[in-house]
Amino acid sequence: MTRFWLVRHGPTHQKTFVGWRDVPADLSDQALIDRVDAYLPSDALVIASDLRRASATADAIGGTRQRLPDNAGLREFDFGVWDGMTFDQVAARDPDLSRRFWEQPGELTAPEGESWNGVAARVSRVVDQLCRDHADADIVLVAHIGVIMTQIQRASSSTAYQAMGHNIDNLSVTDITMASGRWQVGNINHIP
Repeated sequence: MTRFWLVRHGPTHQKTFVGWRDVPADLSDQALIDRVDAYLPSDALVIASDLRRASATADAIGGTRQRLPDNAGLREFDFGVWDGMTFDQVAARDPDLSRRFWEQPGELTAPEGESWNGVAARVSRVVDQLCRDHADADIVLVAHIGVIMTQIQRASSSTAYQAMGHNIDNLSVTDITMASGRWQVGNINHIP
């Protein structure tokens, strides 16, 4: 049994799309960071997206856990030209596409960006490799809202649209387990 503890990075306070744009996380809430650290298994491995908001969060909650190298395969959606734009700006630029992107996630992409299916496949490859390399381990995976939602979809056999309906707060923990060849979802968006 391999159990993943999916932690969303600390807040960025951005009011725009943030995909591959590398912005820092606000890690000033030490009490919450300490609670997240205490909640996670002490012998877990820790891996993060290579974007600094996730990597720094992993460092902050990692404690004495073994840290695996950051992995670019765990990055947030690449929002292409939308990255750095507000929702209103995106809606004005691409009114039909911006609506359908959220209502019909799958193969649609932001201009010069990635689709839901592309991100889900990219992240699943990393998760599958972690299962092979670290079977029977607890793995803390610090990443982004889109990454976590793709794995909720996978583990729950839901649609992408249903998975997007979950609230995933900064520094929340979602756990999923691979046991006997089957995925199972535990707590979603747990705030310790």
